Amino acid sequence: MSSMDIDKIMSILPHRYPFLLVDKVLECDDETRIVGIKNVTINEPYFQGHFPSFPIMPGVLQLEAMAQVGGILICKKTKVTEALPLFMAVDKAKFRTAIRPGDQLRIE
Repeated sequence: MSSMDIDKIMSILPHRYPFLLVDKVLECDDETRIVGIKNVTINEPYFQGHFPSFPIMPGVLQLEAMAQVGGILICKKTKVTEALPLFMAVDKAKFRTAIRPGDQLRIE
């Protein structure tokens, strides 16, 4: 199992601030499993409007963070260097807990 810092993540994903939503990969077995981290801070630009008096991470950005972590695994597994895999649909997503500044989103 290997880990990845932000430099390695940026060499795989084309995303950049403010839409790079993976800070670190704790584990990646290159085949079936990955564990990524998004550290959520009050400095995130989306907190200016979602919502100023009670900031929570929008669900669509939580899904995007999941897609990015999954994209890293797919790129590692298939050795893709030219094209990026895309999510085409998500059905019946449920967000059970509000993600707030100071939280750490662990994506497995």
